[in-house]
Amino acid sequence: MPADSWKLAPGINHVGAYQVSGKPYASGACLAPVTGATSFVLRFPSVTKWVHIEPARAQSAGTELKVAFSENGLHGKGGSYFRIHPSSSLCRPLEMKVSELWFQCSVAATFTFDVVAGLTNIPASRTDTTTSASAAGKTTINGIVEAGGPNWSGSSGVS
Repeated sequence: MPADSWKLAPGINHVGAYQVSGKPYASGACLAPVTGATSFVLRFPSVTKWVHIEPARAQSAGTELKVAFSENGLHGKGGSYFRIHPSSSLCRPLEMKVSELWFQCSVAATFTFDVVAGLTNIPASRTDTTTSASAAGKTTINGIVEAGGPNWSGSSGVS
């Protein structure tokens, strides 16, 4: 073991970062754009321990919030996202280590919601997914070029 191993910054698998209470984070009245428009991305200052998404009750009929862990997960082939209906919120926080979430409304309307999260002391950059799988340094996932960066790539299983 290196002599200076105690100087290493905590990483994504740093157990202690998830054993303590998260630093509070809140973002109210977030507005997801209509489907087909640009997406709304919420970037956290550090990796989350848990996330809670609460839809506003006054939404247009038939609207749902699409939530993904990357832009490719939201817009890629097949769509690797989950949906939240305004009449029911996720009843409990989701224990996820992410540095960003991508949002879009499922129909031609907007969707208002709040996000509350518990943050770890792990810098968001520690989830860096940048790869050099091709000569250009970009990865193709589901036919879409993924630039890489903080958070999950949008590949199968983590999108």
